[in-house]
Amino acid sequence: MDLVLIEALGVDTVIGVYDWERTITQRLVLDLELATDIRPAAADDDIALTLDYAAISEHIADFAARHDFALVETFAERLADTLRQAFSIAWLRLTVRKPGAVSAAAAVGVRIERGTRPGAT
Repeated sequence: MDLVLIEALGVDTVIGVYDWERTITQRLVLDLELATDIRPAAADDDIALTLDYAAISEHIADFAARHDFALVETFAERLADTLRQAFSIAWLRLTVRKPGAVSAAAAVGVRIERGTRPGAT
């Protein structure tokens, strides 16, 4: 199984548990690994036969703009769900970072894996 990568995708959303965070948008930075078989797309040089990272990135930006959550964990879980459904993704690894949330850290966040990775033993 192959992986389509999207790295350091920045999206703005309302995220946070504090009252002041509920009144602003903040930047989240996402990394994704999406399992797929790229051979059919490569054989025919056809984007319709693979995961379209531009369409997926647009979907993520739209999701972030339309939703607000208190927890990064909730954002990650719901986003993973919608991506798997919208793009028929069998397995994904999603890292969501919230830069600047803790002053002593470059970023804090979560990394989740959802689904069954094809070919995994």
